[in-house]
Amino acid sequence: MATKDFLVEIGTGELPPKALRTLSESFLSGIRSALESADLHFDAITPFATPRRLAVIVKGLQEHQADKAMERFGPAVSAAYDKDGKPTPAASGFARSCGAALESLESVEKDGVVKLVFRSVTKGGETRNLLADIVSRSLSALPIPKKMRWGSSRVEFVRPVHWVVMIFGADVIPASILGINSSNQSRGHRFQHNQPVTIGSADEYETKLTDAKVVANYEKRKNIIRKLVNAEGERLGARVVIEEDLLEEVTSLVEWPVALTGKFDEHFLSVPREALISSMKSHQKCFYLLDKQGNLLPNFITVSNIESLDPAQVIAGNERVIRPRLADARFFFDTDRKQSLASRQEQLKTIVFQQELGTVFEKSARVSALSGFIAGELSANQAWCERAALLSKCDLVTNMVSEFAELQGIVGYYYALNDNEPSEVASALNEQYMPRFSGDQLPTTLTGSVLAIADKLDTIVGLFAIGQPPTGSKDPFALRRAALGILRIIVEKELDLDILKSIRFACGNYSNLALKPGLDNQVFEFLLDRFKAWYQAEGVSSEVFQSVFVLRPTNPLDFNLRVRAVHHFSRLPEAQSLASANKRVSNILQKEVQSGEHMPVDPTLFKEDAERHLAAVLEEQKAHVTPLFKAREYTRGLESLAECKNAIDGFFDSVLVMDEDPLIRNNRIALLRALRELFLEVADISYLQSS
Repeated sequence: MATKDFLVEIGTGELPPKALRTLSESFLSGIRSALESADLHFDAITPFATPRRLAVIVKGLQEHQADKAMERFGPAVSAAYDKDGKPTPAASGFARSCGAALESLESVEKDGVVKLVFRSVTKGGETRNLLADIVSRSLSALPIPKKMRWGSSRVEFVRPVHWVVMIFGADVIPASILGINSSNQSRGHRFQHNQPVTIGSADEYETKLTDAKVVANYEKRKNIIRKLVNAEGERLGARVVIEEDLLEEVTSLVEWPVALTGKFDEHFLSVPREALISSMKSHQKCFYLLDKQGNLLPNFITVSNIESLDPAQVIAGNERVIRPRLADARFFFDTDRKQSLASRQEQLKTIVFQQELGTVFEKSARVSALSGFIAGELSANQAWCERAALLSKCDLVTNMVSEFAELQGIVGYYYALNDNEPSEVASALNEQYMPRFSGDQLPTTLTGSVLAIADKLDTIVGLFAIGQPPTGSKDPFALRRAALGILRIIVEKELDLDILKSIRFACGNYSNLALKPGLDNQVFEFLLDRFKAWYQAEGVSSEVFQSVFVLRPTNPLDFNLRVRAVHHFSRLPEAQSLASANKRVSNILQKEVQSGEHMPVDPTLFKEDAERHLAAVLEEQKAHVTPLFKAREYTRGLESLAECKNAIDGFFDSVLVMDEDPLIRNNRIALLRALRELFLEVADISYLQSS
């Protein structure tokens, strides 16, 4: 079937940079889905996006839809005619509904019954007649939270539309899209080629726009910026820090990137580097540079959207703009240091943490008490942990954080050092927020780890206490992330902490609230549920997780060690047989709740060699694995218990557990209970049994 290439370009006012990629991908997805729904095949589809345009090129698009053969079945032939061979109302009605003469209908066997059938062919439409509707529907489906109007038009879009290009092969597809008539006229760069660009076909699109100083392909433009910025850094013998979010935003701001390097006064380097970096990134969209030792350099790289004849003027302009920003940061820093963090605690009484949970001052007091408790559990410096908690939110009322909200914690670190607080206390003020996101770094200090756990746990307990836990996909307070952060810190920092005890202490801090019974267990279950999501992401089966979960270990570090051990055990060749045996034993014990309970195994009651052998193996294994389990060497212990397989199989093959003699029966049940309890030192491996 004949094919042609299709180009659509929507020219607009400056599109929001942080939404550009999403808009482009959605436009592409909408056109692809619409073409597929229309049964229009194509070879490839490519998106293009700049601050002033959204475009898609479809290569090798069919010129026509394929014809569609249709079959419509009617009544059985036996019901279509009466005994005299005359059509019945059912047959006549079916023919009428098909718009066909009864004589033209065929009969065919279907599902063992001969039925009337109407066959027809629907001729496929011309692609060119479908494209306008496909484009319009794709634009209507774009994720635009707030649309705008322009001029006297009632049309709405994310930004005013100035031109529309729609070309199929070499022909313009006539259409009105968002109030603009389509043509083959695109536009060049706003400043360097501010005139129409005639596009003869989709093949010419990129080349014609490049000649007009527009790099239309988003990924190509992004890679050009990366190379240009790195080249500027190499010229200075420095390393440019290119963060992906900033690179994306800059790519969405320019059509013809040009990298330029500026500088600022070295005396600004006395300000915390994070504040300077924030000013350069957030306000000026500039990249910063580091020397070989990792120190911040008094330079920045900006990406201009114009190839100036006098780049020095552009650089000077950027330097003039960035200087007041850095001066503000320095002023805030110098002013804030005139007052200690500790002296700001009273100001926290004016900031509401949550209406029912009190002020930030009250939260700091609760977190301080909880930090002290956790410090005692972990043999950490209790005074440091309590002090760090009391100071933890004081930087919220500083000038620096008022201007640079993303620096909370970081600013506290610098001001605590200025106040001659212990260095570990200062570090904890920043580390309290770690991990800030999935995969983020964890606190490096024990004080910081304690504070991070306490701060997150206080928030979780408080919000659960007032009935605001996460529901479904809604988690406005990011409690799931906080819970996972707690678990990561405990597990990865190998902190030997009973989290249920900590939860109960945190509940006790909310004595002003009428806590519902079972709140501690509700929060505990919530934390363990985060464990489940963690393990699923790592490929650990839900059966492995459940085998440990049913024992409810309250120490996350211990919980993790058990899960890792069972995960390893589940891959051993003996695992399924032992899981099946444990399931069988569990069923027997459930039915015989009283039999053999708390009753020691009596070797004199053994009648079969198999039960003697199993008892000997269990005795030997118990002596071997008990110290391993006490040392939490669960993997080694389960590997050893795997050696019980033959003895267990032999027992069930040769021994009738439910012997008529109650003494013998109860003794055998006691033996099975000993077997079961040995495995339950780690997990209930009966959950590993394949269904």
